[in-house]
Amino acid sequence: MQEIIDELEKRRAQARLGGGGKRIDAQHGKGKLTARERIEVLLDPGSFEEWDMFVEHRCADFDMDQAHIPGDGVVTGYGTINGRLVFVFSQDFTVFGGALSEAHAEKICKAMDQAMKVGAPVIGLNDSGGARIQEGVASLGGYAEVFQRNVMASGVVPQISMIMGPCAGGAVYSPAMTDFIFMVKDSSYMFVTGPEVVKTVTHESVTAEELGGAVTHSARSGVADLAFENDVEALLMLRRFFNYIPANNREKPPHRPTQDSADRADFSLDTLVPGNPNLPYDIKEAIVKVVDDAEFFELQPDYAANIVIGFGRMDGNVVGFVANQPLVLAGCLDIKSSIKAARFVRFCDAFNIPVVTFVDVPGFMPGTAQEYGGIIKHGAKLLYAFAECTAPKVTVITRKAYGGAYDVMSSKHLRGDVNLAWPHAEIAVMGAKGAVEIIFREDKNDPAKLAAREAEYKARFANPFIAGARGFIDDVILPHETRQRICRSLAMLKDKKLENPWRKHGNIPL
Repeated sequence: MQEIIDELEKRRAQARLGGGGKRIDAQHGKGKLTARERIEVLLDPGSFEEWDMFVEHRCADFDMDQAHIPGDGVVTGYGTINGRLVFVFSQDFTVFGGALSEAHAEKICKAMDQAMKVGAPVIGLNDSGGARIQEGVASLGGYAEVFQRNVMASGVVPQISMIMGPCAGGAVYSPAMTDFIFMVKDSSYMFVTGPEVVKTVTHESVTAEELGGAVTHSARSGVADLAFENDVEALLMLRRFFNYIPANNREKPPHRPTQDSADRADFSLDTLVPGNPNLPYDIKEAIVKVVDDAEFFELQPDYAANIVIGFGRMDGNVVGFVANQPLVLAGCLDIKSSIKAARFVRFCDAFNIPVVTFVDVPGFMPGTAQEYGGIIKHGAKLLYAFAECTAPKVTVITRKAYGGAYDVMSSKHLRGDVNLAWPHAEIAVMGAKGAVEIIFREDKNDPAKLAAREAEYKARFANPFIAGARGFIDDVILPHETRQRICRSLAMLKDKKLENPWRKHGNIPL
């Protein structure tokens, strides 16, 4: 019996060593943690239950039968984050460069299948050189098996990807289908084709960091939701983020008791919006002042900054926030911001997270770049997302809500549950100046007359009361009571039930 126990411990020690001390030192030399160290930081101490520690590849080509390392380049299993169940796979770059083999893929698929059965989120810590070339099409088949599970799990259990090293070629499509992608600066990158291929085909000289680094994807492409400074910060922030997401699509997000009263008033909100309608202000200030304990977890802050998305809590309950940002492009909706917000709204809807929308939007961004880029279809994505959403929806119009953008931003017409407006809100087809120049174009050479017409138009339409008279706005509220009114609305909506007509799936304008 002792021999068997000794053999077990020997095999476990060999598996824990991964690619060996030399390669572990190389990993540390790059400022990166090993696969197992990452799991230790991410999960609650002592909670990790590892699966398939002794799995090895089955390839005999190119002398691969001479190289067998237990675990085959990925550590899989389950554990807890703040006591909540989660399945994890962590690719081990010290073993064959983290390259994915058929057996490697089978380990990931087993964990994902079990996560679906028990209704638990999946977190992937990616650090891989891509498909294991020696296995040829078998490794490609392994990727496809993982892709299929990403699709089946979508909207059923939350999926989070943390890119902590290379992620290239077909490997990028698994993270791309997960709900959130986080990256680590200066040590992770994602691209379909690397710098060498790019140079050969397009004659562009570009570094891996410029082509697909964390800053590139969090600020320019929008592929990543956040970029962190190092492995430890990334994993600790992931633990914090995990507190906002539910276990699956049948459960509500975790409730956290708060001492922050739901009836708290913040009178500084009464002076947040400038008297001059052309002056900007920071909508994040409004969000931070209404959420519990001023805690707001923003996503994609450096991408399409004219719209703000993220999670906060209201009276202890998780809420998704979508808000136009007057500081950037005057809060106009454009292609990037529409896509950014639409995907977030759809995540919230899939996992029963209420959506609170702050509206200050002068319209859609004009210009040939937007039209040629397909603003019509991309803008329709946000409209579609809000219209399809059956989760509780509370909307607050803080200032402008003009034209089609008023409709799109979770209006009453798109089944908004509670739609509120601050007293200086302007709900109209367009701004007074533009409207008057169209309606009274015959007076265009008479500035005094136009000015009088503009004042008349403002007096009649530049307020929330016309919309209120039609029931498009449920109430006009004072800014300082915004938190109280949102909390009460969400409490009323907690048992909301609304179903869309049966269908295989809708055809969102992709």
